[in-house]
Amino acid sequence: MKSSAIHQRGTVRTVQLALLSAIIFVLALTPLGFIPLGPINATTIHIPVILGAIWLGPAAGGFLGGVFGLSSLLINTVRPGPSSFVFSPFYAASIGMGGAKNALYSLLICFLPRILIGVAAGWLYRGLSSLCQKSRARQTFASGLCGVVGSFVNTLLVMGGIWLLFGPVYAQQVKNVPYSALGGIIMGVIGLNGTLEALVAGVITALISAPVAAVLSRQRR
Repeated sequence: MKSSAIHQRGTVRTVQLALLSAIIFVLALTPLGFIPLGPINATTIHIPVILGAIWLGPAAGGFLGGVFGLSSLLINTVRPGPSSFVFSPFYAASIGMGGAKNALYSLLICFLPRILIGVAAGWLYRGLSSLCQKSRARQTFASGLCGVVGSFVNTLLVMGGIWLLFGPVYAQQVKNVPYSALGGIIMGVIGLNGTLEALVAGVITALISAPVAAVLSRQRR
């Protein structure tokens, strides 16, 4: 009986991960993954990663972050743009003299920040959970905070990785500016895009985390 219950919980968890993974791909492949905010588009693709981390734990969050990274790799490979070499090793390998090293760098930028979204959000919520158990308002605040932190983790690590690993090429081929000007541009992206995306992630995560929790709670019974 106990073994059957464990197996059932494992099956439910697998289904939940599959559903969240599917949502990530839908957001990545459609305009639903972006919210127009004036001159920029705020991405929402990382929100299922954060939600999965909150309700299924940091390991599940890391897995979903890997799914996010995989979706980014596939899209930048089959629908390349000026900056696709940052996220696709197939294009990064053809840049300059780096070859395999550039391909490795692109995989690092594509996957590591996205995996750490889920890991950071999951551990943060786990750390706050003891303070939030008896208060719906605190749970909502903690979920929103995880959304903000997870979003900033992605922005900081992706843009920082671009600056450190592909700076000169990115400045020339994508921004058409001297490398000396790239630092200011990246800081502007982090300050404007990063802040808006973090606020969007925080609000959406806070709003839907309770309904998601209720559904998951019923499925565990």
